[in-house]
Amino acid sequence: MNNPFDSAPASCLNRRRFLSNTVKALGATGLLGGLPQGWVGSLYASDAPETATMKFGIIALTDCSPIIIAHEKGLFKKYGIDSTVAKGANWAAIRDSLSTGDNQATHMLLGMPLASSMGLAGSPKKPMIAPWILNRNGQAITLKKELAGKVKEDPKALKAYADAAKAAGTPMTFAMTFPTGTHAMWMRYYLAAGGINPGDAQGGNADISLITIPPPQMVANMKVGKMDGFCVGEPWNARAIADGSGYTAINTQNIWKDHPEKVCAFTAEFAEQNPKSVKAVLKALHEASLWLDKMENRAEQAKIVSAPTYINCPPDILLPRLQGKYDMGDGRKIKDPNYMIFSDRGTNYPQPKFGKWWLTQFRRWGFVEGAPEYEKVAKQVLRADIYEEAMKEIGFKHGGLDDKPETFFDGKIFDPKADCEAYAKSFEVNTLKG
Repeated sequence: MNNPFDSAPASCLNRRRFLSNTVKALGATGLLGGLPQGWVGSLYASDAPETATMKFGIIALTDCSPIIIAHEKGLFKKYGIDSTVAKGANWAAIRDSLSTGDNQATHMLLGMPLASSMGLAGSPKKPMIAPWILNRNGQAITLKKELAGKVKEDPKALKAYADAAKAAGTPMTFAMTFPTGTHAMWMRYYLAAGGINPGDAQGGNADISLITIPPPQMVANMKVGKMDGFCVGEPWNARAIADGSGYTAINTQNIWKDHPEKVCAFTAEFAEQNPKSVKAVLKALHEASLWLDKMENRAEQAKIVSAPTYINCPPDILLPRLQGKYDMGDGRKIKDPNYMIFSDRGTNYPQPKFGKWWLTQFRRWGFVEGAPEYEKVAKQVLRADIYEEAMKEIGFKHGGLDDKPETFFDGKIFDPKADCEAYAKSFEVNTLKG
């Protein structure tokens, strides 16, 4: 089958033809002998990636799809990257593989490069950048089947159960995938909106027990009764329903519509030394993301990413939620227009306001003592400048910076232009420190 992504950019072909003709006329030695290293092969500085062989880390979640599609469809290769994809056991392993240089780029929870850059929650301090948001929406909070029909989108209905369990000395147990990641923040935000304190970064002052479980292990742990609920990406919420162990209480897009989720992250050091490699990756991800957001491609997406080397889950479990068809497992069947997106509605722009919001939650839950440098850290990690430069080079017109307020399901409004510290302190349920 012909690959629709195989063609090289016209500008590259024109330069190559020009150089070839000129070299024949003048002789390669005379033409190139005085040029600095890196210019050979072009009359201009080489546009080839500095590091052409790159390994990409992923976790078995549907939102790693842009990386897989860019690899499988030859898009990385189109932009000069010889890619391999390596599935990690858990998010800590993914972080460490990036930090040590074993992986050069990785699928990562948005909060992780922020935490690593700041050295929070046990992360060795390693500056990282996220110049690309891989997806928005598409995660969920799953509760055990015994709560079906009793607790849905309103977490206040859960409080009586949490209070009773705590009073009996057996607090309810909820799981997320990494302490500073997206799933942790959705789980914390949901519980706290119901008046349930999930505790500080060390688990103190908690009404429940909040534990860390790798995504593919969520369903098995709920099946044997080790937890009352969890927050994770797909397909593991749908898998819990298929296995009869849980149901979806709420989709995360109903907590915050079009929320950011995973990013493609690099170490700051790699990005500084390999700017063309980073931009090549972003260009390939752009094409993959456009392909993914064509609904007619989602069945093929599910088939590709479901492979054992990637997500290892039957495609018929992945596909419905990719199409916005949600069987919640408790009798509710929803056609959700805010399903997981990979390119639409400005998905990929690394908006600094997202970093600011994450820092307010780090502050709220005691991951930092005192006010963090909201503006500085957000801009250092969410590198809009790199994104804009890469998109300019391929002629893609994006929506640009967005600093409009964001509204959450509990009525709270986050205004990134206002006082972030005041916002962090405005929550009734918190574990602020310093």
